[in-house]
Amino acid sequence: MDTAVADPQGGTTVDMPHEILTQWVRGRIDYGGMRRNYFRGTEFAAPVGDPGWFGPKSAVWHVHSHMEALIFGLQCAAYMERLDPSIFWMGMHHSRLVERDETGTATGRLDPAGAMARLGHSVAFFIGTAYGSTETAERLATTVRSMHHTIKGVRPDGLRYDADDPHWLRWNYATVVWGIATAHELYHPNPLRGKAIDRYYGEFVRIGHALGGTDLPATKADTAECLRSYLPRLAVTHGTAMATGPNVGLPQSVVDWAIRDTMPKWAKQLIQHSDPNILERTARRTAVWGVINGLHAAAGPAPEFQQAQARVKAGTTVSHTVPTYVPGSDPIRSRDEIEHSFA
Repeated sequence: MDTAVADPQGGTTVDMPHEILTQWVRGRIDYGGMRRNYFRGTEFAAPVGDPGWFGPKSAVWHVHSHMEALIFGLQCAAYMERLDPSIFWMGMHHSRLVERDETGTATGRLDPAGAMARLGHSVAFFIGTAYGSTETAERLATTVRSMHHTIKGVRPDGLRYDADDPHWLRWNYATVVWGIATAHELYHPNPLRGKAIDRYYGEFVRIGHALGGTDLPATKADTAECLRSYLPRLAVTHGTAMATGPNVGLPQSVVDWAIRDTMPKWAKQLIQHSDPNILERTARRTAVWGVINGLHAAAGPAPEFQQAQARVKAGTTVSHTVPTYVPGSDPIRSRDEIEHSFA
Protein backbone atom coordinates (compact mmCIF):
# COMPACT_ATOMS: atom_id res chain seq x y z
CA MET A 1 0.00 0.00 0.00
CA ASP A 2 2.32 2.61 -1.33
CA THR A 3 1.54 6.16 -0.23
CA ALA A 4 2.93 9.53 -1.11
CA VAL A 5 3.15 13.21 -0.24
CA ALA A 6 3.24 16.04 -2.77
CA ASP A 7 1.71 19.47 -3.39
CA PRO A 8 0.00 20.44 -6.70
CA GLN A 9 1.46 23.36 -8.64
CA GLY A 10 -0.20 26.73 -8.44
CA GLY A 11 -1.20 29.21 -11.12
CA THR A 12 -3.95 31.57 -12.31
CA THR A 13 -7.23 30.43 -13.82
CA VAL A 14 -8.85 33.79 -14.55
CA ASP A 15 -11.25 34.48 -17.44
CA MET A 16 -11.22 30.97 -18.92
CA PRO A 17 -14.32 29.14 -20.18
CA HIS A 18 -15.04 26.04 -18.11
CA GLU A 19 -14.03 23.62 -20.91
CA ILE A 20 -10.68 25.34 -21.41
CA LEU A 21 -10.18 25.61 -17.66
CA THR A 22 -10.81 21.88 -17.27
CA GLN A 23 -8.20 21.00 -19.91
CA TRP A 24 -5.78 23.59 -18.51
CA VAL A 25 -6.02 22.19 -15.00
CA ARG A 26 -5.58 18.64 -16.26
CA GLY A 27 -2.63 19.67 -18.40
CA ARG A 28 -1.03 22.11 -15.96
CA ILE A 29 -1.39 20.03 -12.82
CA ASP A 30 -2.07 16.63 -14.37
CA TYR A 31 -0.78 15.54 -10.98
CA GLY A 32 2.79 15.79 -12.25
CA GLY A 33 2.01 14.13 -15.58
CA MET A 34 0.97 11.02 -13.68
CA ARG A 35 -1.50 9.91 -16.31
CA ARG A 36 1.16 10.00 -19.02
CA ASN A 37 3.86 8.42 -16.91
CA TYR A 38 2.13 6.10 -14.45
CA PHE A 39 -1.21 5.04 -15.93
CA ARG A 40 0.43 3.21 -18.83
CA GLY A 41 -0.98 -0.27 -19.30
CA THR A 42 -4.06 0.40 -17.18
CA GLU A 43 -7.38 -0.44 -18.84
CA PHE A 44 -10.59 1.28 -17.81
CA ALA A 45 -12.78 1.09 -20.93
CA ALA A 46 -12.70 -2.67 -21.51
CA PRO A 47 -13.66 -5.47 -21.40
CA VAL A 48 -17.30 -4.44 -21.51
CA GLY A 49 -19.26 -5.84 -18.56
CA ASP A 50 -16.19 -6.47 -16.38
CA PRO A 51 -16.97 -4.85 -12.99
CA GLY A 52 -13.40 -5.11 -11.69
CA TRP A 53 -12.83 -5.67 -7.99
CA PHE A 54 -15.63 -3.35 -6.87
CA GLY A 55 -18.23 -2.48 -9.48
CA PRO A 56 -20.53 0.51 -10.06
CA LYS A 57 -22.66 0.13 -6.94
CA SER A 58 -19.70 -0.03 -4.56
CA ALA A 59 -18.70 2.47 -1.89
CA VAL A 60 -15.15 2.39 -3.32
CA TRP A 61 -16.38 3.76 -6.66
CA HIS A 62 -18.02 6.66 -4.84
CA VAL A 63 -15.10 7.48 -2.55
CA HIS A 64 -12.30 7.23 -5.14
CA SER A 65 -14.20 9.28 -7.74
CA HIS A 66 -13.04 12.45 -5.93
CA MET A 67 -9.40 12.43 -7.04
CA GLU A 68 -8.37 15.43 -4.94
CA ALA A 69 -9.81 14.09 -1.68
CA LEU A 70 -8.16 10.74 -2.46
CA ILE A 71 -4.75 12.38 -2.90
CA PHE A 72 -5.20 14.32 0.32
CA GLY A 73 -6.15 11.08 2.10
CA LEU A 74 -2.97 9.41 0.83
CA GLN A 75 -0.95 12.27 2.30
CA CYS A 76 -2.72 11.74 5.63
CA ALA A 77 -1.89 8.03 5.49
CA ALA A 78 1.75 8.71 4.63
CA TYR A 79 2.13 11.02 7.61
CA MET A 80 0.58 8.60 10.09
CA GLU A 81 2.34 5.48 8.84
CA ARG A 82 5.73 7.12 9.50
CA LEU A 83 4.96 6.96 13.22
CA ASP A 84 6.30 3.41 12.90
CA PRO A 85 10.11 3.86 13.02
CA SER A 86 10.57 0.92 10.66
CA ILE A 87 8.53 2.80 8.02
CA PHE A 88 10.87 5.75 8.39
CA TRP A 89 13.95 3.59 7.87
CA MET A 90 12.38 1.70 4.97
CA GLY A 91 11.98 5.09 3.33
CA MET A 92 15.50 6.22 4.17
CA HIS A 93 17.01 3.02 2.79
CA HIS A 94 14.74 2.23 -0.17
CA SER A 95 12.40 5.07 -1.16
CA ARG A 96 12.96 7.57 -3.96
CA LEU A 97 11.17 10.15 -1.83
CA VAL A 98 14.54 10.79 -0.19
CA GLU A 99 17.35 12.69 -1.89
CA ARG A 100 20.62 10.76 -2.09
CA ASP A 101 24.24 11.89 -2.47
CA GLU A 102 26.74 10.60 -5.00
CA THR A 103 27.36 7.49 -2.87
CA GLY A 104 23.65 6.64 -2.71
CA THR A 105 23.37 7.61 0.96
CA ALA A 106 20.10 9.28 1.98
CA THR A 107 20.50 12.95 2.89
CA GLY A 108 17.15 13.11 4.69
CA ARG A 109 15.91 15.81 2.33
CA LEU A 110 12.88 15.33 0.08
CA ASP A 111 13.62 14.61 -3.59
CA PRO A 112 10.85 16.47 -5.50
CA ALA A 113 11.11 14.22 -8.57
CA GLY A 114 11.04 11.12 -6.41
CA ALA A 115 8.08 12.44 -4.45
CA MET A 116 6.12 13.08 -7.64
CA ALA A 117 6.97 9.60 -8.95
CA ARG A 118 5.80 8.05 -5.69
CA LEU A 119 2.58 10.07 -5.84
CA GLY A 120 2.00 9.03 -9.44
CA HIS A 121 2.45 5.34 -8.68
CA SER A 122 0.21 5.60 -5.62
CA VAL A 123 -2.65 7.37 -7.37
CA ALA A 124 -2.39 5.02 -10.36
CA PHE A 125 -2.68 2.08 -7.96
CA PHE A 126 -5.72 3.31 -6.03
CA ILE A 127 -7.52 4.54 -9.16
CA GLY A 128 -6.55 1.45 -11.15
CA THR A 129 -7.66 -1.03 -8.52
CA ALA A 130 -10.92 0.89 -8.02
CA TYR A 131 -11.97 1.42 -11.65
CA GLY A 132 -9.67 -0.73 -13.75
CA SER A 133 -10.52 -4.02 -15.35
CA THR A 134 -9.92 -7.12 -13.27
CA GLU A 135 -6.69 -7.77 -15.20
CA THR A 136 -5.50 -4.20 -14.54
CA ALA A 137 -6.17 -4.51 -10.79
CA GLU A 138 -4.36 -7.85 -10.64
CA ARG A 139 -1.34 -6.46 -12.49
CA LEU A 140 -1.08 -3.39 -10.28
CA ALA A 141 -1.29 -5.49 -7.12
CA THR A 142 1.42 -7.82 -8.43
CA THR A 143 3.67 -4.82 -9.06
CA VAL A 144 3.27 -3.46 -5.52
CA ARG A 145 3.67 -6.88 -3.89
CA SER A 146 6.79 -7.57 -5.93
CA MET A 147 8.31 -4.28 -4.81
CA HIS A 148 7.40 -4.98 -1.17
CA HIS A 149 9.23 -8.32 -1.41
CA THR A 150 12.49 -6.42 -2.03
CA ILE A 151 12.18 -4.09 0.97
CA LYS A 152 14.12 -5.74 3.78
CA GLY A 153 16.91 -4.37 5.93
CA VAL A 154 18.21 -3.37 9.33
CA ARG A 155 17.52 -0.17 11.23
CA PRO A 156 20.45 1.71 12.82
CA ASP A 157 19.33 0.38 16.22
CA GLY A 158 19.82 -3.19 14.96
CA LEU A 159 16.17 -4.15 14.53
CA ARG A 160 15.28 -5.79 11.24
CA TYR A 161 12.43 -4.65 9.02
CA ASP A 162 10.60 -6.54 6.29
CA ALA A 163 7.79 -5.13 4.15
CA ASP A 164 6.27 -8.63 4.00
CA ASP A 165 5.93 -8.78 7.80
CA PRO A 166 2.18 -9.33 8.44
CA HIS A 167 2.29 -6.89 11.39
CA TRP A 168 3.73 -4.19 9.15
CA LEU A 169 1.22 -4.96 6.38
CA ARG A 170 -1.64 -4.65 8.85
CA TRP A 171 -0.39 -1.29 10.18
CA ASN A 172 0.24 0.03 6.69
CA TYR A 173 -3.19 -1.14 5.52
CA ALA A 174 -4.97 0.48 8.47
CA THR A 175 -3.24 3.85 7.98
CA VAL A 176 -4.14 3.90 4.28
CA VAL A 177 -7.83 3.02 4.64
CA TRP A 178 -8.16 5.39 7.62
CA GLY A 179 -6.49 8.26 5.74
CA ILE A 180 -8.61 7.89 2.60
CA ALA A 181 -11.90 7.31 4.45
CA THR A 182 -11.38 10.17 6.91
CA ALA A 183 -10.41 12.59 4.14
CA HIS A 184 -13.58 11.51 2.34
CA GLU A 185 -15.78 12.09 5.39
CA LEU A 186 -14.32 15.56 5.95
CA TYR A 187 -13.91 16.88 2.42
CA HIS A 188 -16.15 15.05 -0.04
CA PRO A 189 -19.25 17.12 -0.92
CA ASN A 190 -21.47 14.03 -0.55
CA PRO A 191 -19.70 11.89 2.06
CA LEU A 192 -20.64 8.42 3.20
CA ARG A 193 -21.32 8.13 6.91
CA GLY A 194 -22.28 5.50 9.48
CA LYS A 195 -23.01 2.11 7.92
CA ALA A 196 -22.25 3.51 4.48
CA ILE A 197 -18.63 4.37 5.37
CA ASP A 198 -18.32 0.98 7.08
CA ARG A 199 -19.22 -0.53 3.72
CA TYR A 200 -16.20 1.27 2.26
CA TYR A 201 -13.92 -0.13 4.97
CA GLY A 202 -15.33 -3.61 4.31
CA GLU A 203 -14.83 -3.40 0.55
CA PHE A 204 -11.33 -1.96 0.82
CA VAL A 205 -10.20 -5.17 2.55
CA ARG A 206 -10.01 -6.72 -0.93
CA ILE A 207 -7.08 -4.44 -1.74
CA GLY A 208 -5.38 -5.34 1.54
CA HIS A 209 -5.74 -9.05 0.82
CA ALA A 210 -4.43 -8.55 -2.72
CA LEU A 211 -1.26 -7.08 -1.21
CA GLY A 212 -0.75 -9.95 1.22
CA GLY A 213 -2.46 -8.53 4.32
CA THR A 214 -4.17 -10.81 6.82
CA ASP A 215 -6.41 -10.24 9.85
CA LEU A 216 -7.43 -6.84 8.51
CA PRO A 217 -10.03 -4.58 10.16
CA ALA A 218 -13.24 -4.21 8.16
CA THR A 219 -15.11 -1.35 9.90
CA LYS A 220 -14.24 2.17 10.98
CA ALA A 221 -14.34 1.22 14.67
CA ASP A 222 -12.17 -1.87 14.14
CA THR A 223 -9.68 0.16 12.11
CA ALA A 224 -9.46 2.78 14.86
CA GLU A 225 -8.81 0.03 17.40
CA CYS A 226 -6.25 -1.62 15.13
CA LEU A 227 -4.32 1.64 14.83
CA ARG A 228 -4.45 2.29 18.57
CA SER A 229 -3.14 -1.21 19.32
CA TYR A 230 0.14 -0.31 17.61
CA LEU A 231 0.88 2.55 20.00
CA PRO A 232 3.56 0.63 21.98
CA ARG A 233 5.49 0.14 18.71
CA LEU A 234 5.32 3.77 17.59
CA ALA A 235 7.62 6.75 18.10
CA VAL A 236 8.32 10.23 16.76
CA THR A 237 11.35 9.78 14.53
CA HIS A 238 13.51 12.65 13.37
CA GLY A 239 11.78 12.51 9.99
CA THR A 240 8.33 12.77 11.53
CA ALA A 241 9.44 15.67 13.71
CA MET A 242 10.85 17.50 10.68
CA ALA A 243 7.55 17.00 8.81
CA THR A 244 5.50 18.48 11.64
CA GLY A 245 4.90 22.19 11.37
CA PRO A 246 3.32 24.54 13.91
CA ASN A 247 -0.37 24.40 14.72
CA VAL A 248 -0.69 28.06 13.76
CA GLY A 249 1.41 29.69 11.08
CA LEU A 250 1.63 30.79 7.48
CA PRO A 251 -1.01 29.80 4.92
CA GLN A 252 1.13 26.97 3.55
CA SER A 253 0.96 25.27 6.95
CA VAL A 254 -2.82 24.85 6.59
CA VAL A 255 -2.48 21.59 4.67
CA ASP A 256 0.06 20.31 7.19
CA TRP A 257 -2.44 21.08 9.96
CA ALA A 258 -5.29 19.46 8.01
CA ILE A 259 -3.30 16.24 7.63
CA ARG A 260 -2.70 16.01 11.38
CA ASP A 261 -6.34 16.93 12.02
CA THR A 262 -7.42 13.60 10.48
CA MET A 263 -5.50 11.50 13.02
CA PRO A 264 -6.98 9.78 16.10
CA LYS A 265 -6.61 11.63 19.40
CA TRP A 266 -3.80 9.40 20.71
CA ALA A 267 -1.78 9.97 17.53
CA LYS A 268 -2.19 13.73 17.86
CA GLN A 269 -0.97 13.47 21.44
CA LEU A 270 2.10 11.55 20.28
CA ILE A 271 3.20 14.49 18.13
CA GLN A 272 1.88 17.11 20.59
CA HIS A 273 -0.77 18.35 18.18
CA SER A 274 -3.50 20.37 19.88
CA ASP A 275 -6.93 20.87 18.33
CA PRO A 276 -8.01 24.52 18.22
CA ASN A 277 -11.40 25.60 19.51
CA ILE A 278 -14.44 24.49 17.54
CA LEU A 279 -14.85 27.80 15.69
CA GLU A 280 -11.25 27.92 14.52
CA ARG A 281 -11.24 24.22 13.64
CA THR A 282 -14.40 24.68 11.57
CA ALA A 283 -12.92 27.69 9.79
CA ARG A 284 -9.73 25.79 8.97
CA ARG A 285 -11.64 22.77 7.68
CA THR A 286 -13.84 25.06 5.60
CA ALA A 287 -10.77 26.63 4.00
CA VAL A 288 -9.29 23.23 3.16
CA TRP A 289 -12.69 22.03 1.87
CA GLY A 290 -12.74 25.02 -0.47
CA VAL A 291 -9.28 24.28 -1.86
CA ILE A 292 -9.87 20.55 -2.37
CA ASN A 293 -13.29 20.98 -3.95
CA GLY A 294 -12.21 23.99 -5.97
CA LEU A 295 -9.53 21.86 -7.60
CA HIS A 296 -12.02 19.06 -8.13
CA ALA A 297 -14.57 21.38 -9.74
CA ALA A 298 -11.93 22.85 -12.04
CA ALA A 299 -10.51 19.49 -13.13
CA GLY A 300 -13.87 17.80 -13.56
CA PRO A 301 -14.67 14.10 -13.19
CA ALA A 302 -11.74 11.71 -13.45
CA PRO A 303 -11.66 10.26 -16.99
CA GLU A 304 -10.87 6.83 -15.54
CA PHE A 305 -14.13 6.94 -13.58
CA GLN A 306 -16.06 7.95 -16.69
CA GLN A 307 -14.48 5.18 -18.76
CA ALA A 308 -15.33 2.61 -16.09
CA GLN A 309 -18.92 3.84 -15.96
CA ALA A 310 -19.19 3.41 -19.73
CA ARG A 311 -17.65 -0.08 -19.50
CA VAL A 312 -20.45 -1.32 -17.24
CA LYS A 313 -23.30 0.83 -18.58
CA ALA A 314 -25.05 -2.20 -20.05
CA GLY A 315 -24.59 -4.25 -16.89
CA THR A 316 -21.94 -6.52 -15.42
CA THR A 317 -21.29 -10.23 -15.49
CA VAL A 318 -21.06 -10.32 -11.67
CA SER A 319 -21.33 -7.60 -9.02
CA HIS A 320 -17.56 -7.63 -8.57
CA THR A 321 -14.56 -9.90 -9.05
CA VAL A 322 -12.21 -11.04 -6.28
CA PRO A 323 -8.39 -10.72 -6.05
CA THR A 324 -6.75 -14.06 -6.79
CA TYR A 325 -3.44 -13.68 -4.92
CA VAL A 326 -2.36 -16.62 -2.79
CA PRO A 327 0.25 -15.57 -0.18
CA GLY A 328 3.67 -16.98 -0.97
CA SER A 329 2.94 -17.57 -4.65
CA ASP A 330 4.96 -14.68 -6.10
CA PRO A 331 8.36 -15.39 -7.67
CA ILE A 332 11.31 -13.57 -6.09
CA ARG A 333 12.68 -10.84 -8.33
CA SER A 334 15.15 -8.01 -7.89
CA ARG A 335 14.05 -4.39 -7.84
CA ASP A 336 15.73 -3.79 -11.21
CA GLU A 337 13.82 -6.73 -12.74
CA ILE A 338 10.53 -5.39 -11.37
CA GLU A 339 11.08 -1.86 -12.64
CA HIS A 340 12.14 -3.16 -16.06
CA SER A 341 9.09 -5.45 -16.32
CA PHE A 342 6.58 -2.74 -15.48
CA ALA A 343 8.24 0.24 -17.14
